[in-house]
Amino acid sequence: MALERTFSIIKPDATRRNLTGKIVAKFEDAGLRVVASKRIQMTLAQAQAFYGVHSERPFFGELCEFMISEPVVVQVLEGEGAIAKNREVMGATNPSDAAAGTIRAEFAESVGENSVHGSDAPETAAEEIAFFFSGLELVG
Repeated sequence: MALERTFSIIKPDATRRNLTGKIVAKFEDAGLRVVASKRIQMTLAQAQAFYGVHSERPFFGELCEFMISEPVVVQVLEGEGAIAKNREVMGATNPSDAAAGTIRAEFAESVGENSVHGSDAPETAAEEIAFFFSGLELVG
């Protein structure tokens, strides 16, 4: 597998419960390296733009309100097959379907408040990284 980068968000339900360190440790234990990270308070405009692909979905408004409810940690992870590895470490979107030991199985509160977001493809990762980080913020 090739060395690649992916995008991750530690969501408000996790930052509210001080789980940032435990979640980052799971990524690092899986062989992913944090090459950029910052804690931000997303604005409504940012949330709506970031999740714009879901704008026609009935949960869009609730998702955006949730994402601005507390700070989030946006980060870039790097490693061999980082996109697939990140998704494996996160677990299924529905925590009741997530494999034991995954972030969502251990920390998610519900399908909507599932503690983490991760890119699903190289193109998505590139777009999501660029949304929150400048090239100067990405260190190897």
